[in-house]
Amino acid sequence: MMMKARVFLSFTFMLLGLALAMPTARAGGDWPRSFQNVDGTKTEIPAQPKRILSSSVTLTGTLLAIHAPVIASGSATNGTFFAQWAEEARARGVQNVWPTGKVDLEAVYALQPDLIIVTVSGAGAARDQIGAFRQIAPTIVLDDSSASWQALATELGKATGLESEAAATIAEFDAYVAAAREKLKLPEGKTNIISYNGPGQENPIARVSGPHAALLTALGFTMEDPDPSWHTQAVLRHDFVWASYERLVDLKAETTFLLRVDDSRAEAFMRDPVLANLPSVKKGQVYGLGVNSFRMDYYSGKQVVDGIVKKFAK
Repeated sequence: MMMKARVFLSFTFMLLGLALAMPTARAGGDWPRSFQNVDGTKTEIPAQPKRILSSSVTLTGTLLAIHAPVIASGSATNGTFFAQWAEEARARGVQNVWPTGKVDLEAVYALQPDLIIVTVSGAGAARDQIGAFRQIAPTIVLDDSSASWQALATELGKATGLESEAAATIAEFDAYVAAAREKLKLPEGKTNIISYNGPGQENPIARVSGPHAALLTALGFTMEDPDPSWHTQAVLRHDFVWASYERLVDLKAETTFLLRVDDSRAEAFMRDPVLANLPSVKKGQVYGLGVNSFRMDYYSGKQVVDGIVKKFAK
């Protein structure tokens, strides 16, 4: 009996030693990891995040699309989440912590996030709070104006240990677009996308390098690229040229999509007497791109695709 007991104990200690010698499996890759921020700094993330706070309503849609554990998010200036993913946010219990431009540091402390995500561009930028955020939790900084949602998903996947989820979401979206393209019979000629604001206003026109034009290109459209010299702002952007109203008459595309609206609002564009000679107006080929098309992400992108299939199905 003594011999059997010693053998049993030796075997038990051997198994324990093997277990201790084996590396511990870690979800989502190796931790800690370093994230390169767009402002040139690096953020050390000690462990895979489980409580993410997104200060940018724009980035939240992409976080939801890759199944990141978002517990709270800033909202739009009107105090609501973007409609294309608001229902998903509600289903996952994402707390609406503040409207754009009104960061609440007390709410951040109360939520105890283990990762905070900030954008440096647009109305949702929280540049002035980055230092305070970093006193609470690791904080990463991206620029949601200079990259597609797919590129942002890839970067967010690196920061959250969800690289495979990000890749799968992008692949699923690409397959969705490819399947839709097979269903389409598109009008001939070129296409443009305009955020139509009328006289006396800037009327942004999508560039071929931006995410809106990229989606329509993937669906088979040939996009008209606006002249960059029309841009009225100090810094040229890759996604839109902010053009004066008078520049719209110089566009040549036979088809026009209008940002942020449905087809009912396209009538106002076609009734504009200054634009009467545009090729797209003459052909009656002016369409709304969708009420949620102002910001291209996984959710609004699918809505745009569905709308185009409905209009141009074979």
